[in-house]
Amino acid sequence: MKAIVNTAVCAMYSAPSRENTLEDEVLYGMVVDILDEPAPGWYHIRTHYRYEGLVCGTDLLMDEARAAQWETLPRKIVRNKNFCDVLSQPKVQGWIMQHVPRGGVVAPVAEPEDGWQQVMLADGRTGYMPAAVLVDLPASPLSDDEETLRQALVDAAMLYEGTHYRWGGKSPAGIDCSGLVSMAYMLCGVIIHRDASMKDEFCMRPIPREAMKPGDAIFFPGHVAMYIGGGRYCHSTAKAGDNGFTINSLVPGEPDFRADLLEKITAIGSIFPTVNE
Repeated sequence: MKAIVNTAVCAMYSAPSRENTLEDEVLYGMVVDILDEPAPGWYHIRTHYRYEGLVCGTDLLMDEARAAQWETLPRKIVRNKNFCDVLSQPKVQGWIMQHVPRGGVVAPVAEPEDGWQQVMLADGRTGYMPAAVLVDLPASPLSDDEETLRQALVDAAMLYEGTHYRWGGKSPAGIDCSGLVSMAYMLCGVIIHRDASMKDEFCMRPIPREAMKPGDAIFFPGHVAMYIGGGRYCHSTAKAGDNGFTINSLVPGEPDFRADLLEKITAIGSIFPTVNE
């Protein structure tokens, strides 16, 4: 059975209670597979990026036919704002129908007019959003050109600048290290493993450190960052004084150099072919 996430940010846990450590967050309008109901009102789900966990049924639109139809519609995602309201009218005085975070999904209705995009919500209601905050939901990598895609990945990661650290978080309300890197890739039409590791069933694989370029992932024990070029990387860290999105240097002597991380690098991950492949 399929369902649609019907709340701005749907919390995913390892046990059927909100009094548990957050494992992941699924965003508005994403379609999930219902695997079973281990406790009343709690559902074991699998996301389209193959992550599993337990969510509260009140966060889902449990409608198989609606979910199947939703997946056939042209869809857009919020990209250029942290959150955006869906309003009842194409003007700022409209009442708020739904909050949608970056990465959340809506379905466009007709063409934009006067800067407003009419959109359909998961439950079939229609409202309005500023057209400029939306982009097409990418079904494949945004570009076939490697340099263009690399820059798009870096740009997507940088959208989360200022976001605080949240274990299991994956939205501008709070994000962890793998949430940041996996969301940057997802916004560019690429699905990688959501945790701070590489898995064979996803498209990322290890490359030599000397081959690292912007957009590649840097792995540490239980942590992951994105290389942004110039000897620098961005990541979301719970380190005291940072508490969230930050940029550090791999170059000794730089003021934001972190020796504790440089010496713990376990792998460099890339979705791109190396020169000799």
